Amino acid sequence: MKCEKGNELYRKAKKLIPGGTQLLSKRPEMFLPEQWPSYYTRAKGVEIWDIDDNRYIDVGSTGIGTCILGYADPDVDAAVKKAVDAGNLTTLNCPEEIELVELLCDIHKWAEMGRFTRSGGESLVVAIRIARAATGKDKIAFCGYHGWHDWYLSANLASGSNLDAQLLPGLEPAGVPRGLSQTILPFNYNKPEELQAIIDQHGSELATIVMEPVRNVEPQPGFLEKVRELADKSKAVLIFDEVTSGWRMTLGGCHLLYGVKPDMAVFAKGLSNGYPMGAVIGKRSIMDCAQKSFISSTYWTDKIGPTAALATIRKMQKNNVAKHIGVIADQVRTGWAKIAKSHDLPVKIMGMPQLSVLSYDIHDGDQVQALATLYVQEMLDRGYLAAKTFYPTYSHNEKIAQDYLKTCDEVFALMAKAHKENSVLKMLRGPVAMSGFKRLN
Repeated sequence: MKCEKGNELYRKAKKLIPGGTQLLSKRPEMFLPEQWPSYYTRAKGVEIWDIDDNRYIDVGSTGIGTCILGYADPDVDAAVKKAVDAGNLTTLNCPEEIELVELLCDIHKWAEMGRFTRSGGESLVVAIRIARAATGKDKIAFCGYHGWHDWYLSANLASGSNLDAQLLPGLEPAGVPRGLSQTILPFNYNKPEELQAIIDQHGSELATIVMEPVRNVEPQPGFLEKVRELADKSKAVLIFDEVTSGWRMTLGGCHLLYGVKPDMAVFAKGLSNGYPMGAVIGKRSIMDCAQKSFISSTYWTDKIGPTAALATIRKMQKNNVAKHIGVIADQVRTGWAKIAKSHDLPVKIMGMPQLSVLSYDIHDGDQVQALATLYVQEMLDRGYLAAKTFYPTYSHNEKIAQDYLKTCDEVFALMAKAHKENSVLKMLRGPVAMSGFKRLN
């Protein structure tokens, strides 16, 4: 694939935009430095056309996990076009926001109220503010990745590696007020003893426990229940961050599968199939404390966000999208394992099936990253936008998965040979992809 226009435009972008892109997860350096197409002109289903007019099948994260139905879903887009024609934002409020709160609370029977934003990071900030207002306390115990805001990055003020085990290593807290040091306290997933230790030391000051109910591994028996118990004992608000996990494993938050009720839950990404939308739902006694604080933003009142969310949720309800995603996820994971074994390629498949991560069972981290880069390079040559993640959508079907796995068979064979011959770096036509957060020169 020739990506000359895309590469030229990205070189220009790095001179105009600090970091090159608005989202770290879309940096070309994270995928295939100096070769990634970078920019698109149109997309439909699982297909993307770049600005060089190359066509690709997206077998990565499909819009960083946002387009759970696939790109440009006709039903969601039709609803949004009606909202645009009706006027997206006026002096009055849109009725769709009431309808959406009712729908979210109907799906999550434990919830009674909701507030909306237009992104996942914003939603977490709102949830944290409400939890602090409800408890009158400041400190936060957390597990997992929760965005870019001060409250989260302040974990690395105390230790520069506090966030490394959560998702993205190397996150710098530059610009975060040092007065926030020691206000956010990390614990690791499936390690209730670590949370217990935080509560033993800081329980009387703990406003909230915020965590992803699931991401890379299943919760061990009793883990989520223990977290719920510890939250109750310390009188801390339990927040489940479902920004990434929500809607993929079941209709609504994946915590519904485990039978553990939080006090608040946060959604974004798959909630509205690519249109900006975020939601915070929770118990009335806690959510109503938002009125003690000032939480308000003009563009949280637009018509497009709630309209897109309503159309997306209704289509997920009607078509049992979560079941379809699970079938495709299992097909791909099973295929990866079988093909890798046939070529003696040491792969390591991680994450929940619906949030699959393809890595390599090698102790040398540099070699892992080089192999990952080679995989992206070779898949791109064959017309696939691939990455270490595979987040299936409603638009991925069994035929698409079969064709993709046939291509994986060819690419895995090439990778296995290169690994055995220690020639992976020689096969790369550019630098090795970055891992984690790094400054671009």
